[in-house]
Amino acid sequence: MHSPESQAPAGHILLIGASRGLGHAMAAELVERGWAVTGTVRGTSHTSLHDLAARHPRRVTVETLDMNEPSQIAALRGRLSGRVFDVLFVNAGTTNSDPGQTIGEVDTDEFVRVMVTNALSPMRVIEGLDTLVSGDGVIGVMSSGQGSIANNERGGREVYRGSKAALNQYMRSYAARHADGARAMLSMAPGWIRTDLGGPDAPFTLEESVPLIIDVLLAQRGNPGLRYLDRDGRTVPW
Repeated sequence: MHSPESQAPAGHILLIGASRGLGHAMAAELVERGWAVTGTVRGTSHTSLHDLAARHPRRVTVETLDMNEPSQIAALRGRLSGRVFDVLFVNAGTTNSDPGQTIGEVDTDEFVRVMVTNALSPMRVIEGLDTLVSGDGVIGVMSSGQGSIANNERGGREVYRGSKAALNQYMRSYAARHADGARAMLSMAPGWIRTDLGGPDAPFTLEESVPLIIDVLLAQRGNPGLRYLDRDGRTVPW
């Protein structure tokens, strides 16, 4: 009798930023759904993704990528040459060390670090790796509801908000340049989740959030164009 993992996977995803937290939980959920996951980690330290790969060696492959280093993006593209993925999703991101700082208070170097990690590098990954995605596949990024300009009525978390709004704008530009294609594109607003990034005060757990996020992500295939959606599949105003 064949084990489930000896059968052909339901799909293949390249998941950028899967070492821990939300990214690792997404990888684990996808494996449970029969997907093959190629996930990236930074550096050489052992991570939760390595543990997942040890448990599911036929379903999980670990790659190394610091997406803030363009040469590493090019190297990853070379290593994956010839592969075809159904989904490319960039989960990796960061926030500033003092989320309460206003835009006028933040240190320049800290501002640059957040903007590069949350806006520039994800788009470099997409521009550099999109040839690995099937013509009718899905390209997505982990945005945030705080990236919505229309919904910003209370302020706060200004540096983070600005970086995610910038990411959304760059995704709009990317989508406009690829408007004739069949790929679906997604800016995901997952909600405030209890992770190292979200902090202990966040109202939602990984366990309740991740299945919903995966549902929305996988439902995009076959729907060309860009959408900005929350974890319930509702449209978020730009």
